[in-house]
Amino acid sequence: MGASVGPASGEAEEMAEMNVIPLIDVLLVLIIMFIISLPVQTHAVKLDMPRPNNAEQSEPPTVIQLDVDFDGTILWNGSVVTSTAQLQRYFQSISIQEPQPEVHLRPNRLAKYDVVAKVLAFAQRLGVRKIGFVGNEQYL
Repeated sequence: MGASVGPASGEAEEMAEMNVIPLIDVLLVLIIMFIISLPVQTHAVKLDMPRPNNAEQSEPPTVIQLDVDFDGTILWNGSVVTSTAQLQRYFQSISIQEPQPEVHLRPNRLAKYDVVAKVLAFAQRLGVRKIGFVGNEQYL
C-alpha cells in the first residue's frame, strides 16, 4: 500500500494548476473592508406628530365617522360617498372649520389598501389635521 508521490519515470513535471488560496484570502479581506466602509443606511419616515395640548377642552370635539367597505365603498357618517369630488368637498368643508372635527377612519379588514391610501391622501392634501384609525381590534 504505497502512495504515488510523483511520476514513475522520476522526471519532475511542471505544475499546471494555479494556487488560488492567496487570491481567496485577498478577496475575503476586500469584501470585509467593503462591508466595514459602507455607511449605515437610515430609513426615516417623516411624521407630523400632534403637539401636546394641555389646555382643558370645554366641549367634546365633533366626530365624523368615515368607513371604507371591503368593496371600496366610502361612507361619510353613514351616507355613501358617490365620487372623489364629493369626498374632496367634504374634506374641504371640515378643513376650514375651527376647531376642526375629528375624522375617525374605519377601514374594513378586507378593504384594498389603495382606497384607504387615497382617502388619507385627500385628507392630507386638503388640510385635515385630526384624523385617526378606529376599529383596529379587528386586525388582532
